[in-house]
Amino acid sequence: MTRTIPCTIWPRLREDYEETRTLHLRELFREQPERALKMAIEACGILLEYSKNRITLKTMDLLLGLAQSGGLQEVVDRMFTGEKINVTESRPVLHVALRNRSNEPIYVDGQDVMPEVNRVLQKMATFSEQVRSGQWKGFTGKRIRNVINIGIGGSDLGPQMAYEALKPYSDRNLAVRFVSNVDGAHLSEAIRDLDAAETLFIVASKRFTTPETMTNAASARRWLLKALGGEALAAAPESEEAKKIVARHFVAVSTQRDLVERFGIDAENMFEFWDWVGGRYSLPSAIGLPVMIAIGPENFFSMLDGMHEMDQHFRHTPFEKNIPVILALLGIWYINFFGAETHAILPYSQNLSRFAAYFQQADMESNGKSRTLDGQPVEWKTGPVVWGEPGTNGEHAFYQLLYQGTRLIPADFIGFAKCHESHALEDLSGLCELPGTHHDRLMANFITQTENLAFGKTETDVEEWLEAKAGGKPIDRSVIPHRVLDGNRPTNTILAERLDPETLGKLIALYEHKIFVQGIIWGINSFDQMGVEWSKEVAQGILKEVRSEAEPELKHDSSTNQLIRWYRQHR
Repeated sequence: MTRTIPCTIWPRLREDYEETRTLHLRELFREQPERALKMAIEACGILLEYSKNRITLKTMDLLLGLAQSGGLQEVVDRMFTGEKINVTESRPVLHVALRNRSNEPIYVDGQDVMPEVNRVLQKMATFSEQVRSGQWKGFTGKRIRNVINIGIGGSDLGPQMAYEALKPYSDRNLAVRFVSNVDGAHLSEAIRDLDAAETLFIVASKRFTTPETMTNAASARRWLLKALGGEALAAAPESEEAKKIVARHFVAVSTQRDLVERFGIDAENMFEFWDWVGGRYSLPSAIGLPVMIAIGPENFFSMLDGMHEMDQHFRHTPFEKNIPVILALLGIWYINFFGAETHAILPYSQNLSRFAAYFQQADMESNGKSRTLDGQPVEWKTGPVVWGEPGTNGEHAFYQLLYQGTRLIPADFIGFAKCHESHALEDLSGLCELPGTHHDRLMANFITQTENLAFGKTETDVEEWLEAKAGGKPIDRSVIPHRVLDGNRPTNTILAERLDPETLGKLIALYEHKIFVQGIIWGINSFDQMGVEWSKEVAQGILKEVRSEAEPELKHDSSTNQLIRWYRQHR
């Protein structure tokens, strides 16, 4: 049996769960007419409405007590002041410094990190403007029209998500693409229709040794040199002539100057970041360079402003009015008491098509842990499986499972009152069956989902609906059970006025802090990823065996040995 977190509040929460777990949201709303007013928070231009959760006011008081008794505020303050809360790697966790727009000093080992943060941001801004204006030219004198970011994990998911989210703010004369997968198809498709003379590559790797990233970077370099200098030059990437070409078409985001220079990239075109920046939290660092090039420094800094505003809300707002804290506690309620295994993020915005994927990594890499901070086995459930798709696409894909499946799947619905001007297509009222604009229809669907998931349809509802449709004719009563929606499916609603750079920054910081709070309460380290690092080590050994000219002596299990032999025979 799963044990519980050692906390005096936990048994009281268990008792509350046993008392309330069969309550239906229909009943809760009937008994609490003011429920929606009491379970809503508006801060930083974002509304969180959480009344459609299977909780009472007593439940929320107990959950808030859980946060207070767990020393959460102390750990939050320790993070913001640069203490080494990443205990397994003895590092601070300071993504908040990257967007510290107040510029108040933040110290690591006695040194204020803000001057270096500001220096790199200014260097990024200068370079971005050079590319955007055409001042930065390729080796042949042509201006840059294509930017390809080569990274993986946090060096790819964050910039790609933000670029897609803010595409309406981007320079459409620049084609920005992202390559991450070591599968050659990814790079091949990204470069296939491009002019090498107009293409800039950004290689993003903290250590400049990430196997997937460096494999793709080497292939991109070969493609560039072959296109601009011929096969002989492509075969000699370390020649001075090759380095002159590479220097105009490659920049690096890294901490390893020597390896960057060895690759052929001018050290002046290396944009630094620091060990206290975790990859999945690195978007506001130099990792965000492709985004800044696309949308311009002013919009990028607006995104940082939004992050900072949410940071300050998280740090200084009492827990009962603190949006990230409330979302975190609700997640714990479903994971640790209802046994929910997954959590859906459902943005009603096509521009947020990569938002769920981004926070899939941020959440599952952060809180996918089975050891406590002191190294003991975790004996309670930690991070959920996070997934989702944008808008009405999801309705026609997996909402059937949300409505009538056997699993409890809490979900966040994210929507906006206004769409971007470039997406405001003409009102179709009078021109087709359904009135209104595209956005009106989108948001009508958005609002509908949380209502239907919460309250469902009873047999009486279905029967009345069928009779109304039949117009006095007999109805087939055998279908009634199949049309019943049980409801009582919990959701959070998150609304903002529009998706702009500042709002995106707020949403990113909101979810980052939610993940952090859950990690603190679960007693785990949300800021390492030891499992992923070990798999990389093993993969390097298997690569040598796969590539060996002589038959390798395989010492794996029988299944792995068989797979290696099969691949060697058929490759």
